[in-house]
Amino acid sequence: MMVTYKRYEWKQIKRLMNKTKDVRMYKRYQVIMLYMRGRKLDEIAEIAGISTKTVNRYIKKFEDGGIENLVPIKPPGRPSFLNEEQEKQVYSTIAFNTPDEVGFEGIKNWTAKIACLWVFQEFGVKYSNNGMLDLFHRLNLSYTRPTYVLEKADPEKQKQFVADFDNLKKN
Repeated sequence: MMVTYKRYEWKQIKRLMNKTKDVRMYKRYQVIMLYMRGRKLDEIAEIAGISTKTVNRYIKKFEDGGIENLVPIKPPGRPSFLNEEQEKQVYSTIAFNTPDEVGFEGIKNWTAKIACLWVFQEFGVKYSNNGMLDLFHRLNLSYTRPTYVLEKADPEKQKQFVADFDNLKKN
């Protein structure tokens, strides 16, 4: 079946094809453009390097819903280990408490490893360090490594800090 398309539709697809950086979308646009030019399905499949069945699927999607229908739907992915209530508890604990306050004596800064231990103790769910960093990202918690060099710090305050720190270590 040969469908005639308006010239502006062809130009729009050509523009989208040149603008996209996604290889999958480029191929989809390429299939539709070749189809609009009257190429046979087998020929389109060979040029695009995909199966004829895939070419048919792209063309059907285009004819059913237009160019917007070619955009792939993001898959839902694996469900989270923690439910929404537990994630809120993780957020509030990490944002407003130190590890020292939740049972990790002598530790003042959260790390992914310590957060993994706390989540396991609290919920019985085991996370990897990278998985915990992903959870931090999802919860909009920023993760930075502590720095210990303060070049422009006040020398008096530094001396006071060292004295306080020595006292803290003794206790």
